[in-house]
Amino acid sequence: MNSQKAVLVRASISFPSDLYETLGKIAKQKKVSLAWVVRDASERYAADETRKSGNRRKRTEKPTRRST
Repeated sequence: MNSQKAVLVRASISFPSDLYETLGKIAKQKKVSLAWVVRDASERYAADETRKSGNRRKRTEKPTRRST
């Protein structure tokens, strides 16, 4: 395991009320914070999208310019 602490960045996110309630229920059931549930879901989503993208260009890369 990495001995360095992760640097956390604070973000403000708005959810539809029904989703917020669902996330709160999940957090209560798992006995964790709502923030933990959102981070866990985000990490899983990011890993899944990274795996799906395979060899595709990352969004942060600039597209190559075609000569005309």
